[in-house]
Amino acid sequence: MNYRKEIDGLRALAVLPVILFHAGFETFSGGFVGVDVFFVISGYLITTIILAELEQGKFSIVNFYERRARRILPALFFVISVCIPFAWLWLLPSDMQNFSQSLIAVSLFASNIFFWRESGYFDAAAELSPLLHTWSLAVEEQYYVLFPLFLMMFWKLGRRWILMALALVFIVSIGVAQWASYSEPNAGFYLLPTRGWELLMGAFAAFHLSKADPEAFGKGWSEFAGWSGVALILFAVFAYNKATPFPGFYALVPTLGTVLVILFATQKTTVGKFVGNKAFVAVGLISYSAYLWHQPLFAFARQRSLLEPSEAIFLLLAALSLLMAYFSWRFIESPFRKKAVVNRRQVFLFAFVGTFSLIALGLFGHMTEGKLVHRKDSSFMVDLDDRVKVNHGLSEACEGDYNTLPNCSTSENPEVLLWGDSYAMHLVQGLVASKPDVGLIQKTVSTCGPFLGIAPINAEYVRSWSEKCIAINDKVYEYLKGTSGIKYVVLSSPFVQFVSDDAMVLTRDGKVAKGKDLAAESMKQTVRKIKDLGKVPVIFSPTPQNGQDVGGCLKKAAFFRDESRVCDFSYSESLARQSNVWNFLKEMDGHVSVVNLADYLCRDNTCRASVDGVFIYRDVGHLSREGSAYLGQKMNFYQLLVESGGAAK
Repeated sequence: MNYRKEIDGLRALAVLPVILFHAGFETFSGGFVGVDVFFVISGYLITTIILAELEQGKFSIVNFYERRARRILPALFFVISVCIPFAWLWLLPSDMQNFSQSLIAVSLFASNIFFWRESGYFDAAAELSPLLHTWSLAVEEQYYVLFPLFLMMFWKLGRRWILMALALVFIVSIGVAQWASYSEPNAGFYLLPTRGWELLMGAFAAFHLSKADPEAFGKGWSEFAGWSGVALILFAVFAYNKATPFPGFYALVPTLGTVLVILFATQKTTVGKFVGNKAFVAVGLISYSAYLWHQPLFAFARQRSLLEPSEAIFLLLAALSLLMAYFSWRFIESPFRKKAVVNRRQVFLFAFVGTFSLIALGLFGHMTEGKLVHRKDSSFMVDLDDRVKVNHGLSEACEGDYNTLPNCSTSENPEVLLWGDSYAMHLVQGLVASKPDVGLIQKTVSTCGPFLGIAPINAEYVRSWSEKCIAINDKVYEYLKGTSGIKYVVLSSPFVQFVSDDAMVLTRDGKVAKGKDLAAESMKQTVRKIKDLGKVPVIFSPTPQNGQDVGGCLKKAAFFRDESRVCDFSYSESLARQSNVWNFLKEMDGHVSVVNLADYLCRDNTCRASVDGVFIYRDVGHLSREGSAYLGQKMNFYQLLVESGGAAK
């Protein structure tokens, strides 16, 4: 196929936003759509090559996979090989085990499935995964297992029937993607069935251009359509964010924009000359290596730093990813693409040995649970992992789901009910430490705050989840109505998902409204209903937070023998960040007692991440188990409940 500068320019428009998005620059809040641009480009280029060879009667599936191996594997295996020693040096056992598992997934081109099962793409934990970005490679390779075989098998039926079949697949795929972006956003983001339509958009462009003259549309129309395509891509890069439902119909904006550039931008148009300028083309040539390098650099920087690195550091790392991309393109990618340098037998042998080696290493890391030989004392590292382990409350089995509420309690006749989400779960150790024989029952579901009649709704909290959350809280209230032994009802949540400026909630009657307008009244109603049952409601505030992973900071400070006081943070910064939450809690004054954890944790404008060697936090805001027990004992959680009951009288 003829070389087109515009395609390499498009690659630059794809990779740079992705890099800057992963670096955390808020201006590029929709930079993740660069991957969608890559999908369309890939679909166009590969389909163009396959169609040309089918037309000439010389398409070979072996040749096809040889080209894919030459293109994908050398740089991928090299980058992974560089990552391994840094992972061995810097990752704790749980992270090392996760990295080892990802080695297996990447080697089998199943990392999209692996990361889908592990976490959401936009979760903070995902930023720490050096190989997270390989999910898109997995989607492409899964697609290219099926697509060339389909074309080869049905080529004799003619283009019309092939295009009709592909159009049907396209419609189903984008329909599923639209549904998944609201109902199953993680699966929708990572998996081939909801991404295949994007590659097919590129394929359709290839089918069209294989028979049409790209300059036949006229210069005026080509300019308009081409610049419109660039505008659509840039609009998505700057206007979209993590809350945008994706990859449903919203993904049509960057993908359609890419198709317009492919169809209408030529070197005879100003848009073609803009997209195909020397700077963009230079970045486009190394875009694959740049894409491979940026995430490991960012992830290891985050892993090694106690706190989130500064924007200046990320900017330097972004530049470094381009520099390293040039060298890997020059000395790894380019030689492997030349058959005179590396023949077919060597390519497939390299692919087999590399894949087998990474799988073997991954299995070893998995089976040893990340506790590899010659690392720091494994018992010390396991202890660090354990200290910041997820706090489910009484036990992991006590965290309810959206359909059931387990009866987890310390007594057959409990006197304290814990109601809320994970911020209620993390109070368990504190209540038990303050009164070891406390009768406690846990009625908690992760992310479902203790509000009667409303629940958050957005891209993360989809309508079906919101409806279940409302129903779950109704079940908790029905339980309260049916029991006489409960004296105290502890309500807790981060509350931000209800009261932030952009928070939206679903009401019991199916309406969507601003959370700030309804949260306070809903909580007051919840409190009144609890009081009407003769029980004492008490709200426990969330911990003070500054947006940093404080628990991760403490863990890394211990691991790298650094000073843990670095993890402390400014109380005024916390007040500013959580201002809507504190204003909401102030509005509860006179209606219900509020226990403010900041009263103990923050002194002289400093909030302590650890006290007396105890890790208070396990992540951004949750209490660790030891931190909960420590606070519960020092603040005497149970006595605070008793005093709240006296005040209520």
